[in-house]
Amino acid sequence: MSIASIIIVFFGGILSASGCEPLGWWIAPWFGLSVLWWSLSKNKSYRNSIILGLTWGLGYHGFVLSWILGIHPMTWLGVPWFYSLLIALACWLLVSIYGASLVVFWSLGLTFLYKRIPHHHPILGGVALWLALEGIYSYTPLWWSSLSLTQSPHNLEILQLGSLTGPSAIVALLVTINGLFAHYLSNSSKKRNIYILLAIVLYSLAWLVGFSMHHTPISDRGQGFKIGLIQGNIANEIKLYPAGFIKAIDGYRQGYEELAQQGAQMVITPETALPFFWDDLKSGSFYKSVVRAKVPVLLGGFGRSDGGYTNSLFMLNLDAQIMGQYDKTKLVPLGEYIPFEQILGKFIQRLSPLKNRLQAGKQEQILNSPFGKVIIGICYESAYSELFRRQTRAGGVYIVTASNDAHYSKAMPAQHHGQDVMRAIENGRWMARVTNTGYSAIITPRGDLVWKSSLNEYQTHSEMIYTRSSQTFYVRFGDWLSWSLLFLAGLDLFFISKKQSPKIKETQTTNK
Repeated sequence: MSIASIIIVFFGGILSASGCEPLGWWIAPWFGLSVLWWSLSKNKSYRNSIILGLTWGLGYHGFVLSWILGIHPMTWLGVPWFYSLLIALACWLLVSIYGASLVVFWSLGLTFLYKRIPHHHPILGGVALWLALEGIYSYTPLWWSSLSLTQSPHNLEILQLGSLTGPSAIVALLVTINGLFAHYLSNSSKKRNIYILLAIVLYSLAWLVGFSMHHTPISDRGQGFKIGLIQGNIANEIKLYPAGFIKAIDGYRQGYEELAQQGAQMVITPETALPFFWDDLKSGSFYKSVVRAKVPVLLGGFGRSDGGYTNSLFMLNLDAQIMGQYDKTKLVPLGEYIPFEQILGKFIQRLSPLKNRLQAGKQEQILNSPFGKVIIGICYESAYSELFRRQTRAGGVYIVTASNDAHYSKAMPAQHHGQDVMRAIENGRWMARVTNTGYSAIITPRGDLVWKSSLNEYQTHSEMIYTRSSQTFYVRFGDWLSWSLLFLAGLDLFFISKKQSPKIKETQTTNK
């Protein structure tokens, strides 16, 4: 294996990553993985598969997650500039290696298939294996960069397939077409053009299905109501200090009152919009505004919990009383909690001025509102499709996501918006996403934008959204595609191995 091969594979990973924001070159991922697949078919050793998989994975995940470097500088937290840079680089490298490990396992598995069944192109096995690995990793604390993210939000026709199977249909299609391109490159026969033809036909059929779904009128419109969003635009440098407290109280109170006067029937605020405990908010000016205006509000703040606090959204009714509370379940490692705290807690300090421990909410939560049950995602939770699906199955009729992406580079809010577009389509729900610094948005069940805010600006906006009670195929049956492909890949491996075993034995006898 040459250095040139490693470099080509590395840039293949970057090429696939360019489908994600801020570049949004969604066409590139349809062939960016093929260079890795082609290299694995030529270098059939486990050592080479580890090197190649790690190389492609670092190119892909390192590029997608480069927004993590935006946490530098952290001088506002009292961290010296140089140490801040080291921390940012260490965090970026850690999560990039973690993401790349998925590609390493996939490369090892694909190499095993090539060794187990020589002279066979294991496209089905490769697709099923990638889906299985993404499924496993999506249950871990460090999950963000699914291949499906490379198509969001720009390729809406293909994204419609998410309503059938969740992210897995998009991932399966991407990996399959890359596999076909790879075998076109590795095949020298005159019939190799069949792989290109199959790739074109497969994509065209998927696009036509998605196009039909995208342009089908949205039925099952239930109750419509006017929802108001407040994008507070409070920099993290002041957010958790006195200057930020004053700006938050004034900005959100003023925005709430304006939206109430404009006829908003419910107002929502970003994650930790008012960075106080709920008990401390009840005597403040924002609370008094809710009492006077009598417009329900979904308010971001902190809740108290045994041994710590929660990152929460409080649903206040017409009388400014709490009718529901949602506590964030997917906490950000290192930022909101310390993994293996008994070991690492002595060496790592959480990057927050709050001194208590942040506690995760319970998985089975469902939040009630004056307009029905709400499907909630707070910030990082947008990456976890199963969390949204569970709440939709439990009766959620519209989606609200609340985030604060101010501490990262501009690529982060753009990718975060892409995650939420996929969640809206998968669950077939109207979505209101509200953020501290952008992008806030109103999204239809087909992923279309009704409104989107500017970045790093204080903005308020009100818009009609609608409740829906119907369930998509994905909400009803989950990720059935991954299980089906795993079963079919197992059958394929069994029968191909059985068919080829006499030939292998004959070859071995002849060699002797």
